[in-house]
Amino acid sequence: MSTRARVAGTAGALLIALTSVGGVFASSHREAPLIAGDPGADNTDLYAFVSPDDPSSVTIVANYIPLEEPAGGPNFNTFDDDVRYEIHVDNNGDAVDDVTYQFRFKTHQKSWKDGVSSFLYNNGPITSLTDSNLLVRQTYSVTRIKGGVETSLADGLPTVPTNIGPRSLPSYAALAATGVKSLTGGGSVYAGPRDDAFFVDLGSIFDLGGLRPFNNLHIIPLDPTAGVDGVAGFNTNTIAIKVPASQLRIDSAHPTIGVWASASRKANKTIDTEGKVKWSGPWVQVSRLGNPLVNEVIIPRHLKDYWNGQAPKNDAQFEKYYLNPELAGLVNALYPATADIDTTNRGDLSLILLQGVPGVNNTGAVKADMLRLNTAIAPCTADSAADDIGKCRRLGVFYDDAAAAANPDLAAFPNGRRLSDDVTDQEIRAVAQGYGAILNSLFGLPNKSPNNLVGDGVNTNADMPFMGSFPYVGLPHQGYLHVHHGATAS
Repeated sequence: MSTRARVAGTAGALLIALTSVGGVFASSHREAPLIAGDPGADNTDLYAFVSPDDPSSVTIVANYIPLEEPAGGPNFNTFDDDVRYEIHVDNNGDAVDDVTYQFRFKTHQKSWKDGVSSFLYNNGPITSLTDSNLLVRQTYSVTRIKGGVETSLADGLPTVPTNIGPRSLPSYAALAATGVKSLTGGGSVYAGPRDDAFFVDLGSIFDLGGLRPFNNLHIIPLDPTAGVDGVAGFNTNTIAIKVPASQLRIDSAHPTIGVWASASRKANKTIDTEGKVKWSGPWVQVSRLGNPLVNEVIIPRHLKDYWNGQAPKNDAQFEKYYLNPELAGLVNALYPATADIDTTNRGDLSLILLQGVPGVNNTGAVKADMLRLNTAIAPCTADSAADDIGKCRRLGVFYDDAAAAANPDLAAFPNGRRLSDDVTDQEIRAVAQGYGAILNSLFGLPNKSPNNLVGDGVNTNADMPFMGSFPYVGLPHQGYLHVHHGATAS
């Protein structure tokens, strides 16, 4: 009996949707019940790619704090002084970090003790990262941990302030460029607000798993329309680091690394009579992120915060949710016009997400959620924002056409993750077993139709352009003049 035959009619399908779709396809934006109430420690996205303008280096971008409203003053979003932010790199396939970059932030706030009494973030134009008009600023340190040895790479670096508006920051782009700092031993680092590079139709997907361009395939049909980027117009706090690949991998003969980001707090929280929060005790991991969408799509709600606290080396305990994905049954119920999707024995998802693609970025037998990057695969530079121009493609190898098959883009997710990779469409098609002709030919993965065409209709991050040099992420939206959902401020 097919999966659809087991679904008890429309009412049952809608019940599944109502109880299941709330955490689907938002990358790691508010993905778990507890971390949703702690945005300062919430990993939103992780990217890792061979730097397009410097193929000898790797860039890793870890974003925190979801859906930042650019005009959200006077207390604009900042990194949390009490959170330990970390980027972890495994280079031998055991899912244990061999190199860790640790970031700690410190807020410096002028107050009445400094002769300043103001409700504002700044009390005049800001022309430098140390401008005295900036009443709330942050500095941070970068520490590398390798083989148990801690090495300070930088200390007292300034974060870039919020893009408030033209009177407060008349030359924001130039100011932000000064936020790129050098690291001891080589490499660069950046910390501050940037445009949220993720793109997805949140509004449609949260409305019973809708995909606007494919509304006519839905169990409740509507007229097909274009997708709407629900993340457009929002910022996020970015930590970006660019280092020589040789500092991350064992050697050139072992080019593949596994990457994940995390945030940790101390175990005990107290509030004194003046309302000041103090943290004490051992560090506890409260958030992590490797592959996009895993905690939302794969992990059930009652385990989401538990998953956040686990180390990747322990991820074999979650494999049953990859092998038997709830989302596959949901798609079967809501999209009866698509080919029936297997809901059990999904070794394809387990392989790609927990071990990596054979011959591309597979890291061996240990099953762990890591963003795996083969640093020996050259970056695509033909047109990094293009869908069908040159070699660079938003769907990487998830295509069903001859042109893509003849010239596959192996530098795309699931081999690392570039800013322009359309991971929403890629993972929808993976769950729906519409892998496309390339993956079908190379690895025998199923290529069901029209499953190999579905997507949310949001194909690019169109609101703020990516940059050609580090940190590559687009500049943050301005508070004074901004819009949402892909419209253009004017």
